[in-house]
Amino acid sequence: MNIHGQAALVTGGASGLGAATARELARRGARVAILDRNGAGARALAVEIGAANAIGIDCDITSADSVVQALETARAAHGVARLLMNIAGIGTARRIVGKDGAAAPLEDFRRVVEVNLIGTYNVTRLAAAEMLRQEPLAYGERGVIVCTASVAAFDGQVGQEAYAASKGGVVSMTLPLARDLAQFGVRVCTIAPGLFLTPLMAELPAPVQESLAASIPFPKRLGKPEEFAHLAASIVENVALNGEVIRLDGALRMAPR
Repeated sequence: MNIHGQAALVTGGASGLGAATARELARRGARVAILDRNGAGARALAVEIGAANAIGIDCDITSADSVVQALETARAAHGVARLLMNIAGIGTARRIVGKDGAAAPLEDFRRVVEVNLIGTYNVTRLAAAEMLRQEPLAYGERGVIVCTASVAAFDGQVGQEAYAASKGGVVSMTLPLARDLAQFGVRVCTIAPGLFLTPLMAELPAPVQESLAASIPFPKRLGKPEEFAHLAASIVENVALNGEVIRLDGALRMAPR
């Protein structure tokens, strides 16, 4: 699909991978709605991109009402979105049983799954319902959905039960979603990034960042958010990509800890 002139939704778009993706889509001519719980950050990025091409919207992806309202706001500004970038997510690291013998709180696990997996499904179902009512473009395409998993879906480390399970769910959901929406001309792919220089990663001490980068076979550096954004845009533009999960990790395979 040609990105130029299309309306796009980017969840988690106020920072990190989401912000880079919002910038890249706007650079390629899309009208971008930046959805984030950090509404102020989303609006600030929209100002940076330019009011004609971007809008920042408060949105809690775990809430059906919040997403419906966000889609209404985005639609009023840019029209129905044919592009959805599901990038919002949270991370955690907690052993199932701590050194003191106490079991991990169930709510911690539930919250990560609620945001990363159920939140992704929530936005996808609502956005896809709008896409399929649009007139088909070339090859019968009506929309493209890109989800975000993680290499933790395959190589979850110690303490990553919740995160790995949530991202593994996104991986497992990709093909059924693609098959389900194929009849309407809506494609679905997922990116599974490795170690990227996100704001959270940037808070780690430099020696820790260097150690993590050294574990990547090639290139021996942390991934750049712009590289994630470039792949997301490439998926949109390549009509043959559908139902696929793409690792973007420099051939990294995570160690147990």
